[in-house]
Amino acid sequence: MSEENLYTFENPEYRKLYWHSCSHVMAQAVKRLWPEVQLAIGPAIDEGWYYDFDAPFTFTPEHLEKIEAEMKKICKERLPIVRSEKPRAEAIAYMQEKNEPYKVELIEDLPEDATISFYTQGEFTDLCAGPHLDHTGRIKHNGFKLLNTCGAYWRGDSNRKMLQRVYGIAFPTKDELDAYLTRIEEAKKRDHRKLGKELGLFMLTDYGPGFPFFLPKGMVLRNTLIDYWREVHKRYGYVEVSTPMILNRQLWEQSGHWDHYKNNMYTTVIDDQDYAIKPMNCPGGMLVYASEPHSYRDLPLRVGELGLVHRHELSGALHGLFRVRCFTQDDAHIFMTKEQMETEIQNVVKLFDEVYNVFGLKYTIELSTMPEDHIGTVEEWEFNQDILKKAITSMGKDFVINEGDGAFYGPKLDFHIEDCLGRTWQCGTIQLDSQLPERFHLEYVGEDGLKHRPVMIHRVVFGSIERFIGVITEHFAGAFPLWLTPVQVKVLPVTERAHDYATQIAAKLDAAGVRVENDLRSEKLGYKIREAQMQKIPYMLVVGDRDMENGTVSVRTRKGDDLGAMTPDAFLSKCLLEVATKSKEV
Repeated sequence: MSEENLYTFENPEYRKLYWHSCSHVMAQAVKRLWPEVQLAIGPAIDEGWYYDFDAPFTFTPEHLEKIEAEMKKICKERLPIVRSEKPRAEAIAYMQEKNEPYKVELIEDLPEDATISFYTQGEFTDLCAGPHLDHTGRIKHNGFKLLNTCGAYWRGDSNRKMLQRVYGIAFPTKDELDAYLTRIEEAKKRDHRKLGKELGLFMLTDYGPGFPFFLPKGMVLRNTLIDYWREVHKRYGYVEVSTPMILNRQLWEQSGHWDHYKNNMYTTVIDDQDYAIKPMNCPGGMLVYASEPHSYRDLPLRVGELGLVHRHELSGALHGLFRVRCFTQDDAHIFMTKEQMETEIQNVVKLFDEVYNVFGLKYTIELSTMPEDHIGTVEEWEFNQDILKKAITSMGKDFVINEGDGAFYGPKLDFHIEDCLGRTWQCGTIQLDSQLPERFHLEYVGEDGLKHRPVMIHRVVFGSIERFIGVITEHFAGAFPLWLTPVQVKVLPVTERAHDYATQIAAKLDAAGVRVENDLRSEKLGYKIREAQMQKIPYMLVVGDRDMENGTVSVRTRKGDDLGAMTPDAFLSKCLLEVATKSKEV
């Protein structure tokens, strides 16, 4: 990074430092206004910051306005932010005197010989590791906004007290803040939970939190995605399998999931034996490979599976289709020789490029390296990490390192796709694994006639069907491309006289594979058009007396464009071409 960008938002470290300082300014404002409020923690996060408070009242929008006003005063005061240190015992006594029990608990969890750092600005001092800006005036008084509040258990423990979390965001200029707030408002309009309900795609119910129900139109969308997945994977040389949803504990012990993932697994007892509902497809995939002997001539073997998996997510983490307890993972396992690793990684990346381009999604790549809780030797990990680096570097792909965040069995490349609002979503992943083939004693007969151990890749492109539907629903704001949208065409007869003609048109489109609805209700045409637009149906065919006379249809788009009169055959050809090319525009 260039020297001139070190102290700008181009530098992610400076950005976090800025937001962390904002969290302290917010806490100071709260303590000025309501000294009885007790402080918990206030970190910078990916977008802005939050601070958790224990207050004897509920924060309202009016409270947030008061806090913002006081924060502006603090910024204008240009208070120096000064670091200091105290021995552990002195630090505890200091926070006890200030009646800050949450800070006391945090200090008590630190080692006996720890030196405790504090940051002071004016009359306000907070426990903090830092770093911070040098004074409060660095924060632009018109460049921040408190966004919302929510409940948050102290230290994430549902058995502890519920605190109030206040979120905020800040930028160096008011224009940047305004642009961000505009984007947030647009994101609210695109919320897949709202659109999913309005468009009849899916539903969520308290009878099964985190277990989504897909409705008829949602099933069309889902199945179209799956059809595309199958078509792409066939072209790239994959075969498809299906493995059982419930498998014996012994399998999960052998794979390592029983030791490393059990808290996220649903278990049951069958015939006095422990079983688990699969949280992932991998161990079943191992059994498929091991079910018959293999030669080097069989490799690489690319095996795909659309497997329904279940994971126990905390109720507070559930979020529409983004975080659920059951989902269909678009898995694939590639079994290969060491010599084939680089080429196979590159083939997966090419598949990802093709798929994401269809949806107009750009991406960035993150290489996650060996975690503390890993299996396998350091040498194996380093070899596999180097292969991943080499494969994507030779393709001209950039990446960033995410230290220590690999899967417990191997390093991985995570693909973070970017939607039209600039938000990123982790969907695709490529994980190298030398451990499961070892644990399951997988073999192939090499060219030398001897038995060898294959290496494998775990990979997903959508991540999960459910989550990807959530992502593209927000990306397209529910206005899906023609090939993907549940209802592609709506036929709208102007009068009852046109009903038979409209029915003929609808039948013709349906016979050609177009998803069409015929609106024969005795409603006004304008109402029907507005309703079809609200349902984000790409094309509306208005048919009246003149259309019947001329054998045409009057074509309108959901954007309100009038494409004029066409013959049914010309319109059908237009639709089929857009579907075949997976056009992104209507």
